[in-house]
Amino acid sequence: VQLQASGGGLVQPGGSLRLSCQASRGFSFKAMGWYRQAPGKQRELVAIVESDGSANYAESVKGRFTISGDFGKRTVDLQMNKLKPEDTAVYYCQAERIITRLIYWGQGTLVTVSS
Repeated sequence: VQLQASGGGLVQPGGSLRLSCQASRGFSFKAMGWYRQAPGKQRELVAIVESDGSANYAESVKGRFTISGDFGKRTVDLQMNKLKPEDTAVYYCQAERIITRLIYWGQGTLVTVSS
């Protein structure tokens, strides 16, 4: 399984970015999500969406970020609004396959929030 993430970049505080992730064909997923890792910190969950449509968010992003998944197309997007400098991190797409429950990671995309 390959996950291709895109959409990172430099944005000013208060701005918006949209991250997208596409998983390769031939696989079905139970959940897809986004994690991030800031310099010197551990990787943390940002948001995750299940194939039943339920979603969970880190407290720090609730009300600002929105995750959306299309499990038929194997895509997951993260709309990030009202970005803060503390959102600066490498963002990783993750997917969990159905049945096997194996976890796969994308290559990461850098988001920098700075004036």
